[in-house]
Amino acid sequence: MSKKKYYYVTGNTAEGLVNFLPSNVESFNQIIILKHPSHQLKTNIIKNIIKNYEQYELEILLSTLGYGYIEGVIIREISVAVIMDRIATPDLSGAIELDLGLFLQKAPTEPAELTDVKKNFDKYTQLAYDNFETGLKIHDDLEGIYIKEMDFNKADILTEEFIEKLFYNVKKKDSESQVCRRLFGTNTKDGPVNEVPHVIENISEVYHVKGRAGTGKSTFMKKVINACKAYGLDMEIYHCSFDPNSIDMVLVRELSFCMFDSTDPHEFFPEREGEVIIDLYEETVTPGTDEKFAKEIHEVNTNYKSYMKKAIQDLKQADHYLEKMEEMYKSSKNEIDLITVFIADQIVD
Repeated sequence: MSKKKYYYVTGNTAEGLVNFLPSNVESFNQIIILKHPSHQLKTNIIKNIIKNYEQYELEILLSTLGYGYIEGVIIREISVAVIMDRIATPDLSGAIELDLGLFLQKAPTEPAELTDVKKNFDKYTQLAYDNFETGLKIHDDLEGIYIKEMDFNKADILTEEFIEKLFYNVKKKDSESQVCRRLFGTNTKDGPVNEVPHVIENISEVYHVKGRAGTGKSTFMKKVINACKAYGLDMEIYHCSFDPNSIDMVLVRELSFCMFDSTDPHEFFPEREGEVIIDLYEETVTPGTDEKFAKEIHEVNTNYKSYMKKAIQDLKQADHYLEKMEEMYKSSKNEIDLITVFIADQIVD
């Protein structure tokens, strides 16, 4: 059995759909783009590829559409990726597009109602993004409460001491850092989902960064990222799926080190040796701030979460139309197997 890594390269965010695929397949020899309106067909083919290449370490790209879909598989050892067309970007080197319609017996005619169904899918998806954006603006008010009560000098000292300890006995490399940008979770029709336990399971040193909105969790991690770059260390940087400009995790496999935002909706607690909590609220914020501003905090929390709920409902509505689209395209197991064999013949391993 192969080792599999699960993560997202796309996310449903307050800035719309974000896509970090390019940093994960930079300079790849082969990127095969599966072109077809049916995401289920493409998912089934990707699942077949995963089964056929289990002797390799595989990176499974999960989907913003939900757990029923897979957006791609990366086989880093042989410099190959097979991806859905929905996540392809124009700047992918070594990319070839495969029109799956050419392999299907049923003529790829577009049903008359497809246009309206697709319009509704796009409409509700955009409504979700609009509600996430409104929620983020309200969330900024929450940050404002805590920023006023923060001791930035304490935060700077804590960060400097942490970085000094992290790089004790680590030698600087001449090479430039290679950075893969990802998300460990996203917002889907089923609500916020994440793969944090899976991502951190084999990492020896894991820091759960606790705090409140505006207490510098992302800033702390960005400073650690800069230090890692100065040392020439390769990194996996996981962005926030609410505000993609914010950082939710830094992982350095060479040091078997990881730190992540361990607060709602991806709150976890240490479960084994090597897992430690760093609480920026306790360390850097005026004691009693939660209690002093309890009323304001409750109001802002309730307000912003109401928009998050609206956004998830919009994604559920979008999924209703996605299912209608999928019903318009049916393919047989034989057709899927035929396409899989064709792709395998193209892959140079």
